[in-house]
Amino acid sequence: MYQVLYRKWRPQTFADVVGQPHVTASLTGAVKSGRLAHAYLFTGSRGTGKTSCAKILAKAVNCLHPVDGNPCNACEICRGIDNGSILDVIEIDAASNNGVDNIRDLREEANYTPTHARYRVYIIDEVHMLSTGAFNALLKTLEEPPEHVKFILATTEVHKLPSTILSRCQRFDFRRIAPEDIAERLQFVASEEHIPLTSDGAMLIARISDGAMRDALSLLDRCAAYDTEITESVVGDAAGLAGREHLFTLVSAIAAHDSARALTLLQELYNNACNMERLVTDLLTHFRHMMIASSVPNYKDLIVCTQSELEQIRVQAEDFTLARILAAMDILNDAAVRLKGGANPRVTVEMAILRLSDAQLDTDSAALTARIAELERLVQRGVPSAPVKANTFTDKANPSPAASVESASEPEPEKPFSPPPAKPESVLPQANAHTADSASEKPQEKSPEPPPAAEAAAATTEASASADRPFPKWSEALERLASIDRPLAPHMQNSKAILRGEYLLIQSENPLLAQFLQTGSHANCIARAVYDVTGVKYKLGLFDPTAANPNAAPAKKKDPLENLLRRAQTLGVQVKDQ
Repeated sequence: MYQVLYRKWRPQTFADVVGQPHVTASLTGAVKSGRLAHAYLFTGSRGTGKTSCAKILAKAVNCLHPVDGNPCNACEICRGIDNGSILDVIEIDAASNNGVDNIRDLREEANYTPTHARYRVYIIDEVHMLSTGAFNALLKTLEEPPEHVKFILATTEVHKLPSTILSRCQRFDFRRIAPEDIAERLQFVASEEHIPLTSDGAMLIARISDGAMRDALSLLDRCAAYDTEITESVVGDAAGLAGREHLFTLVSAIAAHDSARALTLLQELYNNACNMERLVTDLLTHFRHMMIASSVPNYKDLIVCTQSELEQIRVQAEDFTLARILAAMDILNDAAVRLKGGANPRVTVEMAILRLSDAQLDTDSAALTARIAELERLVQRGVPSAPVKANTFTDKANPSPAASVESASEPEPEKPFSPPPAKPESVLPQANAHTADSASEKPQEKSPEPPPAAEAAAATTEASASADRPFPKWSEALERLASIDRPLAPHMQNSKAILRGEYLLIQSENPLLAQFLQTGSHANCIARAVYDVTGVKYKLGLFDPTAANPNAAPAKKKDPLENLLRRAQTLGVQVKDQ
């Protein structure tokens, strides 16, 4: 009779256990020295060797001829425990024997001495399934059992165990087995079973198994039924990883904001009997892969798919910003929840697809953040933007508070970075058309009398000559800024910084820089980067080389009707010259 691989190749000694050296070394040393605890607790995820180690320990403490802390597997005790003829080792499934009466029977049996072995060993699997009353009934026996009794508890959910049980056991945590260790064991088993397994196929099986050796051996058993060389493609077919081209096509339509094509593809999938819940789950997993590819350098180790799909995922992730990917995952999570109680699964998925394709249909904060990040990505790629006005955020020879920002304490990115109220003669940045119109409609206040020309020229010349000097740590500040504000960092390339008294003036040929600095978060990030490098808080501004020249011609005064005319042209109103 054929025996499945995970049962046939179950470890028989501690040396056969894969990926748990911290556990096997301790247990081997305890058996060799005779320092055995009365109760052990094995915890960890499925398929990591908890039950196997429990059986090996039960044999090792009763073996007639132990070998370096391992059972010999040849004496009558070891053979009897393996074939179940020796009843001194009792396995209890707490999932089906979780009542108080079951534990009372266990307590009564524990008082009897073993018939063949040295110790009576109780292996309680899935112990977290015991009821509260059963745990209370077990406490006293677990704390002070008879000398001939050993308890081994195994669980995958240790957080469900009462602290009174945890404090009475010697605990061992089983880790997920590394993919390299699983692949090595799979190739050993395949060679012994004469199964043609390639190294790529073994590694893909190891990654799919998610650290569980039992799952890996079960998948190897399934692949062996193909009766061919087990390559990466064969493993993908057996594990259900193949045939996912529709996900890439659907996500490409979403990336292009082509809602019509996305809904057409969804209609084709629905007509082909595609389960809507499974589709949403697969889409969520696909966006998770793109999230990993966008944020982790070694993303190949964290994504379970074939090598060809890895490259497709990397390329497709470049069409999305990370904020948009996260917003899409939120939408798909909401759709998955609604599908469980919704009346029409198809309509629910269509609504989610439309929200994924058209960001304007989603108005929550995550969607708005994704739209802003998308605009920043387009700006970085060189998409034309509105021209920068010459009078926005510029530096004067004697900088005034209107052209700079003063940091009150250590800069914080979340505080708005806006200039304080300006003097009447200062020119403030125009935030939008509304503020521009309101400013043009107000009567202009009378400017104060200017100082004598000789005194103004002398003050300007003295300030520019004595205060202007290069900022020595600007390159270090830019490196710090790259880690704080990634969207702004490309716009700061080839820029320079000049110190003028308490002001730090930024000189750059990038016309978009002024627009970025008018946004409070970006400006605060620059101030924070400078503060982290120097420990000094500076007022910020843009350097204007013409302002340092006292002989420069004064700026031409703007007509207050310019903003009104410009807004009328934007709204499509025809303005005729009189």
